[in-house]
Amino acid sequence: MGHLGCGLERTGQQHRRVPRGPRFGACWAVIPEKFRFIIFGTYPYDEQWRPAAATLIFIALFYLSSRRKLWRRELVFVWAGALILIAFLMWGGIFGLSHVSQDRWGGLPVTLILATFGLAFGFPLGVFVALGRRSKLPAIRSLCVLYVELIRGVPLISLLFMASVMFPLFMPDGFNVDKLLRAQIAIVLYAGAYLAEVIRGGLQAVARGQHEAADALGLSYWQKNRLIVLPQAIRHVIPPLVNTFIAFFKDTSLVLIIGIFDLLTTAKTAIIDPAWQSFGIEVYVFVALIYFAFCFAMSRYSRHLEAQGR
Repeated sequence: MGHLGCGLERTGQQHRRVPRGPRFGACWAVIPEKFRFIIFGTYPYDEQWRPAAATLIFIALFYLSSRRKLWRRELVFVWAGALILIAFLMWGGIFGLSHVSQDRWGGLPVTLILATFGLAFGFPLGVFVALGRRSKLPAIRSLCVLYVELIRGVPLISLLFMASVMFPLFMPDGFNVDKLLRAQIAIVLYAGAYLAEVIRGGLQAVARGQHEAADALGLSYWQKNRLIVLPQAIRHVIPPLVNTFIAFFKDTSLVLIIGIFDLLTTAKTAIIDPAWQSFGIEVYVFVALIYFAFCFAMSRYSRHLEAQGR
């Protein structure tokens, strides 16, 4: 048994750190001790290089997408290929990788998966719904209004609970949808409704003369919106869009209620052991710094885009 300082001792055959007596001030030794569990959850220890690689791929994708000179059609194929690679890494079962069920996923990779796919699919959904709310066809306009008001009228927790409990009841016998996918669908629907209202505000800010000029050029409805209206509308609402993105990134922690171990949930679970409960503040500060890093990066990038659009 050896003394480690900070009120800790190393003990046992596996050299585990355990608290030793009362302590005063912060003690960050809990972070290296619980780091892997906080970041990767219960993913098999020897295979944790795979979620680590998936996380690095996500960060690389975010960086490439932030470079305006790379905004070309090829970037879509890069995203598609990278997401397929992430799926191979996380699931395994091919190329000699052992299969890991989604029940073992957890931590930062799950948070990034939920946030990335939620916003990636929620944004185009929000664009179509925003355009639908301004449609001259009563049926389309009514459906879009019903969708937005229904989704915005209930908290995300209710949608996650419905997706987890009620959604399987509507599926055929023997057909099972993984709970991570069910949660992802709920987040996409929720994000789409809120983003639709933000984008609709931007559409209303586009001058009527822009629509008339596009009509005078003989552009079709989709050409007018893709080339003229939507770029201006999105430029008007960059700050509220990013604010919504940041809110959804943090809201992924609500998946705890349906048994999915995101980053915040693994942090809570890491200090369930009575021996480590007194180190909760250090763990929460560590997780808060991770959330802050991603949210601050989004905020700074939005300011950069807004400055370029002036």
